[in-house]
Amino acid sequence: MELTKEEKKILLQAARQSIQSIFSGAPLPITDYKKHPIFKLKAGAFVTLTKHGTLRGCIGYIVSNETLFKTVCDAAIQASQSDPRFSPVSEHELKDIEIEISILSPPFPMKNYDEIELGKHGLILEEKGRRGLLLPQVPIEHHLTKEQYLDAICQKTGFPAGYWRDKKLNMTLFTADVFSETDVEEVKWEQ
Repeated sequence: MELTKEEKKILLQAARQSIQSIFSGAPLPITDYKKHPIFKLKAGAFVTLTKHGTLRGCIGYIVSNETLFKTVCDAAIQASQSDPRFSPVSEHELKDIEIEISILSPPFPMKNYDEIELGKHGLILEEKGRRGLLLPQVPIEHHLTKEQYLDAICQKTGFPAGYWRDKKLNMTLFTADVFSETDVEEVKWEQ
């Protein structure tokens, strides 16, 4: 899925407007699907919120039955209000929040751990009724080796680090188009 710079900007603005609507009561943003038909596609998406470079919320959908536009808007609201690791984002701190969006490819099976490319592949681990996901940018942002990345997905899913060494886990990979407000100029000030 190739988004133009304008489409990325629209999605980032829609994510921010969706969060602002919680406080203002304004209706959720809408888009022109005729002008941007790519927004009608059904794709997984995650919205990551940071405040002064520190994670403040991250929620999304591996796959979605909604349009990409609606999925991004919903993920933004959920990331701001429903990430169980954080208290809800307040209206006064919204000006300090930076938004990053990850548009996911459909997941595909992993044959072996050697296939994993750091910075390219996100990981989805489904094992013993548990599921965890790490976005492709995680190992780059945290300077992880492949082994540390695999340890991290195990821990996120509730298993001990190194669990992946004991057996080949039920893991799928995905790629993502990742962009943020700092990547697309003139987004954040249009509040």
